[in-house]
Amino acid sequence: MFVKTGDKVKVIAGKEKGKEGSVISVDTKKNRVKVKGLNMIKKHVKPSQANAGGVVEQEGSIHASNVKVIAKATKEDK
Repeated sequence: MFVKTGDKVKVIAGKEKGKEGSVISVDTKKNRVKVKGLNMIKKHVKPSQANAGGVVEQEGSIHASNVKVIAKATKEDK
């Protein structure tokens, strides 16, 4: 896959078109990436000892074909 964790990417298609961010995680089997601050979704979480529960907002995945690499991650970035 051409995208790695830490790369700076620009979204070229979809509702987040034109926005930029850094890659948080990559799913090579499904060919999807998560970009920090983009494609935010609401997820309902059960209460546990670690958190209070409720509705949590987190990044959703974007298909890798809808992003373009602007800057590759270097060793200093990681």
